[in-house]
Amino acid sequence: MTAHIDLERLYRDVIPSVVSIYVSRNGPGMGAGSGFVTEGSYVVTNQHVVGAIDDVELRFSDGSWRTGRVVGTDVYTDLAVIHVSNLPESAAALTIATENPQPGRPVAALGNPLGLDGSITTGIVSGASRSMATSNGFAIPDVVQTDAAINPGNSGGPLVGVVTGTGGENESGETRYEVVGVNRARQGDGIGFAVSPAIVNRVVPALVEDGEYRHSYLRTRTLDVTPTVAEANELDRPRGVLVVDVGDGIEGDDLRGSRYTRTVRGREIPVGGDIIVGIDGNEVHTHEELMRILITETSPGEPVDIDVLRDGDPTTLRLVLGERPQPTRRDGPRRGRRGRRGRRDRDDGGGRIPIN
Repeated sequence: MTAHIDLERLYRDVIPSVVSIYVSRNGPGMGAGSGFVTEGSYVVTNQHVVGAIDDVELRFSDGSWRTGRVVGTDVYTDLAVIHVSNLPESAAALTIATENPQPGRPVAALGNPLGLDGSITTGIVSGASRSMATSNGFAIPDVVQTDAAINPGNSGGPLVGVVTGTGGENESGETRYEVVGVNRARQGDGIGFAVSPAIVNRVVPALVEDGEYRHSYLRTRTLDVTPTVAEANELDRPRGVLVVDVGDGIEGDDLRGSRYTRTVRGREIPVGGDIIVGIDGNEVHTHEELMRILITETSPGEPVDIDVLRDGDPTTLRLVLGERPQPTRRDGPRRGRRGRRGRRDRDDGGGRIPIN
């Protein structure tokens, strides 16, 4: 990695834009996490770092402290945005990559692991398009996997790469950096995960503007079509995702859920439901791809074309996507935030968390 990135220079250039975030909790002590400065005097971090708190304390690399106000959170993607009215002059906005990083790309994770603010670890992008389960009972799709060490306190900090070019420089000859993920969690030795740029670029502007992100959903529960599922449903090959059951409230053509089960090699497999293979021209191979498309390519209330296999025959359904209800929060209900448009606070009421 050192042959491609000047790590000392990266640290020197980027660390002024990385912040340590301290959050008062009920009882003694404080929670800690990380974040980074983006356009408009905003700091991006994880939702689980700020929880249900309105105001947080931020410490910058020059030792200065600021108070920031949480203006938006999204529990489904674990992203949050904090506004800071008087950033230090050295805290320049970091650029978020326009495309997800590819496996093998050298990266550095910066943040506040274990309360050690101003830390850097290095590695590569180990994988892309992962799905990461959360403690809330759902999963974040399109996640970036890295072997750069990520520990408690790194959450919300930037995963940084150098803009490609000769010797780690871009075409203009200047060394530039971009955020290729928002660090979130470690799952085992040498395996860390970060929220992808595709999701960050979609969700963060909505959190700034409205204080929330409205998620599309199909009110369906699905199952990846593995060879066993394909055999049970008499498909010529594994493809797409099987609709297991369907809820109410989606307008337009109806998706069909599975009607019974069939035993294949000792497993009870749902049979007879539609097989989703595409949405608006985007191919769907797995549940993770379905979730990624719903988050990054669609909006609630808009019509979409769903390509399905029904009884083995291809057909296209047209329906209007619903809005995913807010989940019940383990740390208590959170008020809706005021974005720049002054959206009124609202109660994030509980509701059954759908799979899609």
